[in-house]
Amino acid sequence: MVATLKDVAIKAGVSTSAVSRTFTDGASVSDKMRRKVEKAAADLGYSPNFLARSLTTRRTKLIGLVSNNFHNPIFLQVFDLFTKGLQDRGLRPLLVNLSSETDPEHSVQMLNQYSVDGVVVASSTLPPAFSKAFRDKRIPVVNTFGRYSSSPEVHVVGIDNAEAGRMAAQTLVARGYKNVAFLGGPEAATSTQDRLKGFLEGLSQHPDVTVSHSFATDYSFQAGRSEMLRLTESDLAEAYFCGDDVLSIGVLSAIKDAGLKVPGDIGVIGFNDMEMSSWENIALTTIHQPIKQIINSSVELMTAMLDEPDRYPEARLFPCRIIERETLRPLL
Repeated sequence: MVATLKDVAIKAGVSTSAVSRTFTDGASVSDKMRRKVEKAAADLGYSPNFLARSLTTRRTKLIGLVSNNFHNPIFLQVFDLFTKGLQDRGLRPLLVNLSSETDPEHSVQMLNQYSVDGVVVASSTLPPAFSKAFRDKRIPVVNTFGRYSSSPEVHVVGIDNAEAGRMAAQTLVARGYKNVAFLGGPEAATSTQDRLKGFLEGLSQHPDVTVSHSFATDYSFQAGRSEMLRLTESDLAEAYFCGDDVLSIGVLSAIKDAGLKVPGDIGVIGFNDMEMSSWENIALTTIHQPIKQIINSSVELMTAMLDEPDRYPEARLFPCRIIERETLRPLL
């Protein structure tokens, strides 16, 4: 039989309300009472029922962790860091897959059914309307990897994707490439749009450089491979800035199948610096996105919002940097 709160009260010789207060954050209970109750609970193997307690406190400590790209290996790292970060703060992550979701209101309704205390939208492809829909219902929300704005409608933590695009452009120009291309993820994704925008801006000061662009259907290996196989049927650029590492690895696969070599025939630079990119058989030159810092900041911000839900929205940006490996020609 599972021990109950009443069992603990009887063993400790106290009231059930005393046991309840002992396991309720912030409740008033003497040190002597706490020791007595905790010993009785340990002897009986009792664990508090957090869901039952939420009926009294009206706080579930559940945080909805929402994403829509489960095909990208980078999100294994994202989910690992998020779940650990939330659990370390006494919060409980609820993972929600919105891969086929298009209606923000339906997402709000679904998370409301679980009585979450807050929501983290961990996506660079879901439109800003998803995050705003939660805020409009007065649910604390943080959009991690969201689109940067100097006056955001919700809390945003991430990078300046346009600046990352400019960084990629400067990197390719510095290596003497004269015919370059952007191969992005879904065209409708704000991250794709902003990285392309910055890439084109970075090349606008170099009229001697020819630039083109195309889009994959998803941020996935197969989507990157399929798009590159399509491109090999016509004239290829000298170097490609791929909007994500997993796209880049698909591109490398397609280039190999076409009988070409990297970086001898074609250069490739990715984005994210996921662990797989450093593997010796890949050795992808890429742009490092500081995922750990972004997630730690997101968790910190969510924790603060639980105590201050009307906190004014802010944008927290983190810098990126180039990681040199083996898929671009050396600097001139």
